Amino acid sequence: MRFMHLGDLHIGKRVNEISMLDDQSVVLSQIAEVAEKRKVDAVVIAGDVYDKAVPSVEALRAFEGFLIQLSRLDVPVCVIAGNHDSAERLSFGAAFMELNHIHIAREFTATPQRVRLSDEYGPVDFHLLPFVKPTDVRMAFPDEDIASYDDAVRVAIGHMDVDADARNVLVAHQFVTAAGRQPEVCDSETVSVGGVDNVDASLFDAFDYVALGHLHGKQSVGRAEVRYCGSPLKYSFSEAPQIKAITIVGLDESGGVSISELPLTPRHDMREVSGFFEDLKSQAATEGAAAEDYLHVTLSDDHLMEAMARVREFYPNVMRLDFASAMNLGQTALQGPK
Repeated sequence: MRFMHLGDLHIGKRVNEISMLDDQSVVLSQIAEVAEKRKVDAVVIAGDVYDKAVPSVEALRAFEGFLIQLSRLDVPVCVIAGNHDSAERLSFGAAFMELNHIHIAREFTATPQRVRLSDEYGPVDFHLLPFVKPTDVRMAFPDEDIASYDDAVRVAIGHMDVDADARNVLVAHQFVTAAGRQPEVCDSETVSVGGVDNVDASLFDAFDYVALGHLHGKQSVGRAEVRYCGSPLKYSFSEAPQIKAITIVGLDESGGVSISELPLTPRHDMREVSGFFEDLKSQAATEGAAAEDYLHVTLSDDHLMEAMARVREFYPNVMRLDFASAMNLGQTALQGPK
C-alpha cells in the first residue's frame, strides 16, 4: 500500500492580506500530477483543508477542483477536519462523495470512523479522527474521566475498532509531543500557550503509521511513523527556510513503513532578504523570476521615503518591509499590500 499524506492546505488563506488562492491551485495541481505519476493507492488529508470554518466560494471551488482531479484517477481520498475547519460543513455531502471514493470524516461522535482499503497483502484500515477538544469527547462519552486533550484522544482511540490483524493508519489533527518534548512550531499555527492542548505520541502505539496535521513543518514525533507532513506552501516567514514536500508512505505486508518526500515547486517562494536599497535593486535585476517571490525585506538604510512603493518597483510581491534601525528599536514593520 502506497499513499500520499497531506495536511494543512489552508485553502483560502491570506498572508499579509495577499490571497494565496492562485498559489494553492498551482500546488494542488502538482500534487494531483504526482498522485497520477506515482500511482498512489490513496490520498490522506489530515485536516485544515480550509483556513476558515466558513470558507469563501473561491476556496470551496479550489478544493472541489482538486477532488475532481483525484476522483478521475480513481484514487480513494480520506479527509478529516482540523481546528480551522468546521467538521459539519466540511462533511456536507459526504455520503454522496463516498460513491466516488472520497471519504470525509463527520464531526466527532461515539461512532468510530474507519475506511478499509485493501492491497495484495490484505486490509489497511484508515481510522479518521477529526480535531477534538476535551468537551467534544466528553459529550460522546459522558461516563469517561476526561480532563485534558491527552485524556480526550486516549478515550477516542480506546473506543476505536482497531483490528490487530490488519495494518492500521490513524489520521489525526492534534498538537503531539513525545514525553514532553515539543515539536518545531511556526508563527502561522494555532498552538495554545504552554502546550495545554498537547497529546503524547505514546497514545498511538497501536497504529503502524499516524498521519498528523496541525504543524506546518514536516517532522516526526517520538518515532518516525508518527509524522506531520507539513503544509504544502509557506504561510509565514518563520517557514522561509523550510522545503515543502509531498510525503508518500509505503506499508509492507507486515506493517513496516517507508517514508519518502517529493519537493514541491511553489508559484512564488517565500523568503527574506536584507541590505541597502541600491544593493537590493541590483540584486533583483539578476534574480529573474525569483524577484517575484513573496518577500520580507529588511533595509539597512536609515530611512527611505515611500519605501514600500519604491522597493516594489523591483520586488513586486513584498509582503513586509522593515528598517534594520527601526527593528533594533522595536518599531513596527510596514506590511503589504499598501
